[in-house]
Amino acid sequence: MPDRVTYIDLFAGCGGLSLGLEQAGFDLRFAVEKSAMAAETFYHNFIQRIGPDGDASYAKHLSLPIEQQASEGLVVSPLLEVLKAEGLLEELREDGVDLVAGGPPCQGFSLAGRRNPKDERNQLAWQFLEFVEAVSPKAVMIENVAGMRQDFRKHGSEAAFGQLHQALEKIGSGYCVQPMLINAMHFGAAQHRPRVMLVGLRSDVSQEVGAKASGKLWRSTFADAAPIENSQPFLAPVPNTQAGKVKTVKDAIADLSATWSGKRRSSYATEMATDRSWIPEGTRSSVAKLGPIANHNKRTHSERVELRFRLYQCLWDQGVSAELLTYGFQARTEGGTVGGLDQSIEELIRFPLIAPDGVVLAESPSQAAEIFRELATKKHSQRALSWDKPSPTVLSIPDDFVHPAEPRTMTVRELARFQSFPDAFEFRGKETTGGLKRRTEVPQYTQVGNAVPPKLALAVGMRLKQILSASSERMEKANREAA
Repeated sequence: MPDRVTYIDLFAGCGGLSLGLEQAGFDLRFAVEKSAMAAETFYHNFIQRIGPDGDASYAKHLSLPIEQQASEGLVVSPLLEVLKAEGLLEELREDGVDLVAGGPPCQGFSLAGRRNPKDERNQLAWQFLEFVEAVSPKAVMIENVAGMRQDFRKHGSEAAFGQLHQALEKIGSGYCVQPMLINAMHFGAAQHRPRVMLVGLRSDVSQEVGAKASGKLWRSTFADAAPIENSQPFLAPVPNTQAGKVKTVKDAIADLSATWSGKRRSSYATEMATDRSWIPEGTRSSVAKLGPIANHNKRTHSERVELRFRLYQCLWDQGVSAELLTYGFQARTEGGTVGGLDQSIEELIRFPLIAPDGVVLAESPSQAAEIFRELATKKHSQRALSWDKPSPTVLSIPDDFVHPAEPRTMTVRELARFQSFPDAFEFRGKETTGGLKRRTEVPQYTQVGNAVPPKLALAVGMRLKQILSASSERMEKANREAA
């Protein structure tokens, strides 16, 4: 097998995609990330550990020219600036790059957009493709949210995903491209996270290994599900999780909860707590000596908010929708029992109403009705998580999920566990931000929510590593025979 299979990660964020590729056996050539906040996390985990009091090395790195940053493994700059570094691009093309991967924002992508410089919606996707065209890697991986595959038929245009697929097929000497709709929970993550992905092989490589695309969207499923239609496409990753063994919230974070009794961790939690395989050998021992688990600062809330969270937990446990609080809002603002609040409570809720931490909320429907009126709200974006199911898709806003057993929202580390980040992967910068700063800052919660789940990247990376290694072996054999 070849000694080194290289990759470049564009729009790298904190490094979830890179982490999975590293675990699959790829070697980082360099990553590109424009946010200095997200890039600091990448630098800390893949380039050089930053001390608890900060480290001048990262500040020095930021001051370097793009070519020097690339030589150290991380370019902190917009991709457009990298495209201007013609010497770097020429060097990459001459040396050869095995994989260019990333998740460029693509929701507004249009084949016509390249001819319209005023169309800012798809600049970044075109920049990604321009980089691919300039470097001509053997393989390409593009990841994005599942919604981008939907057609905008009312506007008379095809989905961004389909147009991006067409563009990738024609870039450079052409690519054999497999479109996929894949879910992180099918590949070992404790999270229901559907994503679309395009995986492409350069035409000469695809011919070398006999690769073919199925011609239609492949949907991942559990490993023990009955094969569907054309079965597994050549470029698709192999699911490794059976339906009855899907990783759950309990598997991921029970050992981090105040209610944990100290019993043996789940195999998933043990892996998250102990995995350091991706860390350079020279620094593994120092990482192992770190103190308390990083990024696990439990958030504090007012008594009123904690009471609402306990109510969410109780309603979720009994299978009752939190929208029942809307009736309380109407009753409080309009008077009376609009919407039948009292009757609904009596019909739907079992009493006494006791929160997971033992706090008794109500012993009768009338007491519950008072709480509903007190806590009533029109907003229902928050939800209590279930111990026995995978987490819903982790987002960048920390207030969406309520802990299953404690009256609080989730920590950065708990969400990172759902995403399948090992505990030794530390997130840098401020935890969260708000207001207009959301447009420019990428704090820890956003870094986690925007990341590709490492286990998903690992599965795709393993398949590509097999294909690229087989291609290199065939070429080496052919060269030996020709000599």
